[in-house]
Amino acid sequence: MDLILKYFPDLTDQQRSQFEQLKELYLFWNAQINVISRKDTDDFYERHVLHSLGIAKIMKFAPGSSLMDIGTGGGFPGIPLAILFPEVQFHLVDSIGKKIKVVKEVAQALELKNVRATHARAEEITEKFDFIVSRAVTAMPAFLPWTKGKFLKENKNPFPNGILYLKGGDLKEELSPVKQSYTIHSLQTIFAGEFFETKAVVYVDMTTN
Repeated sequence: MDLILKYFPDLTDQQRSQFEQLKELYLFWNAQINVISRKDTDDFYERHVLHSLGIAKIMKFAPGSSLMDIGTGGGFPGIPLAILFPEVQFHLVDSIGKKIKVVKEVAQALELKNVRATHARAEEITEKFDFIVSRAVTAMPAFLPWTKGKFLKENKNPFPNGILYLKGGDLKEELSPVKQSYTIHSLQTIFAGEFFETKAVVYVDMTTN
């Protein structure tokens, strides 16, 4: 938890309380439904919470924005971002029902009024959003078709509407087929630690799509 306060020192008391509850909640649910790697539980705040919040260091979402988290798993990056941005609406989607059950239980326990969770494939969602976020669900060229037709036309944030994608490894080759304008934001310049040395947030501008 100290790690979160180091990089996000201006949390409200409510946000601090919600972040503090996260580990216990996920340990409880993870014992029943495996949604995060057991070997990561000791580094939970670094590898799941802070990693998710890397998106928040790239983009401060305007109040009233709407986001979809595709392939949210147990709720990452959606749940930590929803705590940080209480005035932004989040729709967390996953094709695996038991993972969405965990998301719903965690959101309810934290009293997150700005989170909805749906058991569905991304292609089945017909709503439009300002941004779509995700964490290493698949390679970007395979991910892009899932987002087709899902972006609002009006831009209200610092970047035009698009994708903010947490990804690791060598991204140049993976992104070479992508025709849309994109930017790679390295997290090792933002967060200290070996874990972040190969991690990045990829922003893809979808307003020209």
